[in-house]
Amino acid sequence: MTVMPPVSRQRAAAKKPMWIIVLLCLVCVVLIGAYVYPPHHYSQCYLSSSSVCTPFKDWLPSYGRREKTDEEIISAAVIRDILAMPMPVSKTPKIALMFLTPGSLPFEKLWEKFLQGHEGRYSIYVHASRQKPVHSSSLFAGRDIHSDAVVWGKISMIDAEKRLLANALEDADNQFFVLLSDSCVPLHSFDYVFNYLMGTNISFVDCFQDPGPHGNGRYSLEMLPEIEERDFRKGAQWFAITRRHALMILADNLYYKKFKLYCKPADGRNCIADEHYLPTLFNMVDPGGIANWSVTHVDWSEGKWHPRSYAAADVSYDLLKNITSVDENFHVTSDDKKLMTQKPCLWNGSKSPCYLFARKFYPETLDSLLKIFTSYTSV
Repeated sequence: MTVMPPVSRQRAAAKKPMWIIVLLCLVCVVLIGAYVYPPHHYSQCYLSSSSVCTPFKDWLPSYGRREKTDEEIISAAVIRDILAMPMPVSKTPKIALMFLTPGSLPFEKLWEKFLQGHEGRYSIYVHASRQKPVHSSSLFAGRDIHSDAVVWGKISMIDAEKRLLANALEDADNQFFVLLSDSCVPLHSFDYVFNYLMGTNISFVDCFQDPGPHGNGRYSLEMLPEIEERDFRKGAQWFAITRRHALMILADNLYYKKFKLYCKPADGRNCIADEHYLPTLFNMVDPGGIANWSVTHVDWSEGKWHPRSYAAADVSYDLLKNITSVDENFHVTSDDKKLMTQKPCLWNGSKSPCYLFARKFYPETLDSLLKIFTSYTSV
């Protein structure tokens, strides 16, 4: 004889699966809603700390499997063709020296000495953002381009760089494009610099991944879906790039627009556009086409917001020779770990000196630099 359980126990057993089903349905609704309507601000994603959102985000389907927008498809097609198309070969190739400065250039006489005897192998372009420069060298006279105001850290810095590139690209003989500041000085002879740049087909763009507050801490979720946090990079703005890459930068509007809208100083993340736009762009579209270091030396060893500056008392033959002999580049993360990566500077596969130029030199160093120029630039 079968003994039936009480009616109340039967009802309780029947209800348990229903509660589980309801709970699972609620979880599914939350996950689907989070994917369809992703949070646009950190405040919507983080409930208590920055460690909450990242694992949650990893549960969601990757943006790599989503349908691309028309703008993304157009951008990819244009950049792909620019990177694949053969570049016209110039019989008289030149280096475009592009100076980004607030006003007059204090080292024109030094650059004149550097360029002497090499007419027809270089071009000069000057973007003065604050006041019209007074030139002390005839080589710089008439080389000013239309310039607009530049605000440190904002997209106007990128706009100035693109303005210089556009003017330099008008000359079909310009094959390499070097961005320089008013405090930059040459470290080698012109022949050495010319052969170093023209002898390779890669661009020198500083690019590395920094998980700290001054790296990925500046990333904004507003950059999704086109730019994911894993693609975000950092680097110095002072580049030396090929003609192909100069064209690519001017052709880009998709990624530029994201940085214009969502990478600004003092907006909570203190995002500096000129430190992140180009490194991120190259990392996403042509990571194998860059050397991942800048050929312009900057000394960040003091650990301050701005790099070390050199006064007249600092300038010596030994200082310049020490800089020119550096053949490894390094990057340090801005998180608590302060991890340093150190890699050799490989030029066409061979370990070589990293730097062709250096900054930041005060104007008072001009006379000292002129006196020792020939000796420290000799190969």
